[in-house]
Amino acid sequence: MNTLLADLCAEISCLKDFLAALNREEKAMLEGRFHDLAAITEEKTRLMDRMAELDLVREATQCALGHLPGSEGASAAARAAGEATEQAWKSLMQLAEEARSANQRNGSMVYSHLDFTQRALHFLQASTELFYGPDGVRKPTSASRGHIAIG
Repeated sequence: MNTLLADLCAEISCLKDFLAALNREEKAMLEGRFHDLAAITEEKTRLMDRMAELDLVREATQCALGHLPGSEGASAAARAAGEATEQAWKSLMQLAEEARSANQRNGSMVYSHLDFTQRALHFLQASTELFYGPDGVRKPTSASRGHIAIG
């Protein structure tokens, strides 16, 4: 296996781990397991740092092979290295797009939950009288005082 192919395979493996973390993040949010998100976020951060390292290694390899840095240089280096390397590069690009979409989807879910929470807090804070006392029992509002049928 050539060095560029090995570099690409390492990136693919890391990106697959990142996609798995994104899927766990999505599932945790859909199931309301928000307490799991901190650990998943730590894992995602570690994986993103590792992907950045692997990207630098691959880019150094492609430059050592006489190709420019960046995506275009990687495409040219992969083509020059043969079919297996070119296929690995295409797989990496496809996985990167899947990760981008999944990350964007999860971000939308986070912002939706945040928006809902902020609106609920705003509603509760906007009330001039508290609905519930510190003991959790509903307090009568001024509009309900004097009505026997309302508890």
